Amino acid sequence: MAEEVSINELEAAIAQGAYVLDVREAWEFESGHAPTAHHIALNSVPDQLNEIPKDQQVWVICQSGGRSMTAANYLEANGFDAVSVAGGTGAWIGAGKDVSFEAAL
Repeated sequence: MAEEVSINELEAAIAQGAYVLDVREAWEFESGHAPTAHHIALNSVPDQLNEIPKDQQVWVICQSGGRSMTAANYLEANGFDAVSVAGGTGAWIGAGKDVSFEAAL
């Protein structure tokens, strides 16, 4: 099972150049997300594994932590080093962390 990390750990990781994967739906992503986050909706992750780096840890985030844990466990099972962010974007925004509003690609 993937490790669960805090939003404070994520904030420190982003400052160090971490790869952040937001697995919410596009409309959720566009309503606000952690800076530098890449968007791949949870149901698209299996089809887009080639877009996720295997040479660094993947920090997976969703709205509250459920979908990110599902995605992180899937990534771990497929050879990735992945962690899930506890509390998700809801906790991130609630804590007053920086939020980006760039559109999903």
